[in-house]
Amino acid sequence: MSERQRWTLVTVCVATFMLLLDITVVNVALPSIRSSLHGSFTDLQWVVDAYSLTLATLLLTAGSLADQLGRRRVFVVGLGLFSAASLLCGLATTPLFLNLARGAQGVGGAVMFATSLALLAQEFHGKERGVAFGIWGATIGGAVAIGPLVGGALTSAFGWEWIFFVNVPIGIAAMFAAMRFIHESRDPEGRGIDWLGLITFSGSLFCLVFALIRGNDEGWSSGMIVSLLVASAVLMAAFLAVEMAQDRPMFDLSLFRKPAFVGASLAAFALSASMFAMFLYLTLYLQGDLGYSPFQAGLRFLPISLISFFVAPVAGRLSARIPLRTLLGAGLMLVGVGLLLMGGLSESSGWTHLIPGFIIAGAGVGMANPSLATIAVGVVPPARSGMASGINNTFRQAGIATGIAGLGAIFQHQVTSRFVDALAGTPMAGRSHALAHAVSSGAGSQAIDALPPASRAVVADAAQSAFVGGLNDILVVAAVVALVGAVLGAALVRQQDFVVQPQTAAAAA
Repeated sequence: MSERQRWTLVTVCVATFMLLLDITVVNVALPSIRSSLHGSFTDLQWVVDAYSLTLATLLLTAGSLADQLGRRRVFVVGLGLFSAASLLCGLATTPLFLNLARGAQGVGGAVMFATSLALLAQEFHGKERGVAFGIWGATIGGAVAIGPLVGGALTSAFGWEWIFFVNVPIGIAAMFAAMRFIHESRDPEGRGIDWLGLITFSGSLFCLVFALIRGNDEGWSSGMIVSLLVASAVLMAAFLAVEMAQDRPMFDLSLFRKPAFVGASLAAFALSASMFAMFLYLTLYLQGDLGYSPFQAGLRFLPISLISFFVAPVAGRLSARIPLRTLLGAGLMLVGVGLLLMGGLSESSGWTHLIPGFIIAGAGVGMANPSLATIAVGVVPPARSGMASGINNTFRQAGIATGIAGLGAIFQHQVTSRFVDALAGTPMAGRSHALAHAVSSGAGSQAIDALPPASRAVVADAAQSAFVGGLNDILVVAAVVALVGAVLGAALVRQQDFVVQPQTAAAAA
């Protein structure tokens, strides 16, 4: 690996780590943010949602722009925007200012994430590409898993502002490294920017992700959510009509005639909708049910992040000798088995019950991520790698949003049902539904502490039983999603769908 390749890999992985870390790192700082900025519960929700919404919405758009304008140029612009927005987040004095800055931060994150695979694909070939994608995949798993640990440490030591300030010097250093070491590349046949396609697709995805984020709180049959879903469908239909009329569309719809691309997209969605979506509910369990601090909870995710980190480069090397469909299918199968092993929790279970599942699922994440990356850019010509990277990461982020919303709806229903049944016939029966909402959102301890002392023990027992039961249910659902993704990925990925070129043939093997 040359010096240029090493620095390209380091720069891309650092940027990827930062942007994904900011999805989870903020969760543990929300109580401090609420206290400092005097925000409402809705304000706090938007601290998380503003970033996730813009990140998911603009991935494909950013990837297509990178193909047209230059991948390094767009990547550097994304780093600059992300760093500047991080500074503004840390300087925020009102919830509105913070949420606007978080939205801008998500735009920068989308630009970096969408170009990451394309930058690696242009620099690495053959076996080296497998290794690079393995390290990049390990970065994804590590960032998501240790976000609570980093957030808890920074918030406790320096204050919530530093979960944002820490990005600034790192982002600036990455900008200089990118300009110094990363080659510029673009689509030589680019014919200008498809503005109508960009607007309709981004608008459709914005409405869809917004609806998924807010659906559980607003109610899936509410006027706002129904309107958003209808608007998303109409804009998507308009986007498809626009793209079919283009000679060289932003989104090459012919890719969906390649089973390998479809399989990789569905597998990316399944991985995110299962394992990565479950991180939220496992965090609620560790902090809300078992009573760990954010830092302590983050430490307990280390088994899954460390296993993923060490397995991913090995899987990347093996991709030159073992069919990608085998690695992808086996990886998602391990994720599904790991999630099943995490289930079976009882009221007396400790966090150590999760360790076997963490280890197996971590190995699966480490095995699947490099395969997904290799397939995503391997089925398109190098000139369209930005688009392919954007599509792959769009499916990842849409999977997280859908998984959190879907699992959350099941979790809330199951917790409420169990909790209300447990309190039937007790003096607290009339307040059971309101208390159930607090329990399912991880705020059960605070709600129980506000009850009359004589009622606390009964409610606490019911809350713990309902929470654990609901968690067991969604672990099974998440496992099924991962296993279905394993079957689809293994069945659809085919060697003949890869674009084989002299320098990339080994990577596609």
